[in-house]
Amino acid sequence: MAEASPIRVLVADDSALMRILITDILSKMPRIEVVGEANNGQTAFVLTQRLRPDVVLMDLNMGDYDGRYGVQQIMQYCPTPIIILSALGNVDMNPILESLALGAIDYLHKPINNRTHLQEVRQTLLEKIEVASQAVLQPIMASGVLVTNQHEHSFSASELPYDCVVMGASTGGPRALETILTQLPQNFAVPIYVVQHIPANFSHSFAARLNQLTPLEVQLAEVDTMPQAGGVYLASGSGNLGLVRRGKRVYFEQSKGRGLYYNNPSVDVMMNSVAAVYGARAIGVMLTGMGKDGAQGLAAIHRAGGYTIAQSEVSCIIYGMPKAAKEAGAVRQMVHLPEIAGFLVSCLA
Repeated sequence: MAEASPIRVLVADDSALMRILITDILSKMPRIEVVGEANNGQTAFVLTQRLRPDVVLMDLNMGDYDGRYGVQQIMQYCPTPIIILSALGNVDMNPILESLALGAIDYLHKPINNRTHLQEVRQTLLEKIEVASQAVLQPIMASGVLVTNQHEHSFSASELPYDCVVMGASTGGPRALETILTQLPQNFAVPIYVVQHIPANFSHSFAARLNQLTPLEVQLAEVDTMPQAGGVYLASGSGNLGLVRRGKRVYFEQSKGRGLYYNNPSVDVMMNSVAAVYGARAIGVMLTGMGKDGAQGLAAIHRAGGYTIAQSEVSCIIYGMPKAAKEAGAVRQMVHLPEIAGFLVSCLA
């Protein structure tokens, strides 16, 4: 059996020491080959065009031609999976979120004390590189500025067939969620629960960004609060979140349940609770991501009679979670990413 080809990586960082440290770590990893180094975003773009790496590791704070510039140029002219490796998240998550919106597919926090703690993220870095190398980049993911839907839709409150929407996502999810939420009408008639695999320190900034992009009210879900129609509730990365019915009302709760494939936050835990609380009156949506988290939860919604949707393979960055859900027999309809928002509206109309 032939050996798998090495994953070819380009390292972009303005610190010569950091490039040495990163290259040293990567050179000791199986199946990783560093094919080039860049000290700013412009050089990263030029080298990506010339070397055609499988993955680019991109710092953000790199002078005039920073990492955001590099992401923008690469995704526009030579789309390549990009992982943001930056310590900027210590003070400001917005540039990282902007880079993900421009097409970077993942982010890894670079420790402040690089020499001492960089080894601590070695395994996570390897896993993210392996996932990124499998990404399939579609034009929709690098198509430019999102146009927000500012219009209302005619919903009949007394005849709604469903009472909530729950979405699960991982790698490639931030951009996919932005695409969907910005296209929903501002008077969307039911609450939306979002579980994105996300670090805890990412949660507040991501919710704030989504809230700025859409007329819908986006916020972090808080324990013991009641979701409201038209609200978008993001599960924090600090734990697993679920829903519980108390009498006729539904509340968020910090779940003691554990996901089989992923935790903090777990898509399975949230979707299982949605199935238990809403039954046939729930819509479940599985978006791009690596792994199998959410397949069991979406199957629970399907068994309860709810409507289940998965993002189509051709529009996924990583067709892992939707594929697992489909193979589990949990998916009623596969839908292309640009069409999901309209599909959800039609389900409620």
